[in-house]
Parts: sequence; C-alpha cells; structure tokens
Amino acid sequence: MSKAVLRTKLDPTYDDLPEQRYHFPRTYLRQVDAARGDWIVYDERRRPSSDLMKTGGRPACFATARIIDIIPDPSKPDHFYALIEDFLPLTDRYYEGGLRREDGSTNKGAFGRAV
Repeated sequence: MSKAVLRTKLDPTYDDLPEQRYHFPRTYLRQVDAARGDWIVYDERRRPSSDLMKTGGRPACFATARIIDIIPDPSKPDHFYALIEDFLPLTDRYYEGGLRREDGSTNKGAFGRAV
C-alpha cells in the first residue's frame, strides 16, 4: 500500500464528493490503486492567480480518509471512482512546505499533479 494526496476543487470538474468518493481519469489509476486500503490526504489549494480558486477553497490539505475500493464510472469511459471511508477533516494550516518555493510562490511542477 502507498500513501497518496488527492487534489479536488471547491467546484470540481469531476464528480467528487470527498466524504464518499473521488472521481478520476485512467491516468491516475495506478497511483490510486496503490493507495487502496490505505490513508490518503485531500488537498484543495487556493491558487495565487486570477483563477477562481484564489477566492475559494481551503489553503492546503483539508482532510484525510481511506480508499476502500475502486470502481469504473458506468457513465464515463476511462474514468473511475475511489470509494472513501473514515473521512476526517483537518485544520486550515499549510503543511506542505515542499509545494512552496523560498520566495513564497507555488512550485508549479510539484503542484500540478492531481494525485
């Protein structure tokens, strides 16, 4: 089993409901499958730009949970749902120093992946 960070948005493009499910494309299936049965961390970072996320979303990781299963999305080919249990909200503190550069800007390379 592996740990994973799952990224979502305040108004997600995917069919996410963090307390119950995480919707994702096949691109991330290997990584999400490796975390099956283990704990994950949810991330909903505000973006320092003109993006809508600047005024919405939480500042960093907002919850932890366990992936209990992965099922295909019956209505969207090449997409899946990670089924979630043991959802536990966290505080609004910035924990991920590795995602921030020394000048305070976001490390876009580290930040860009959804899983």
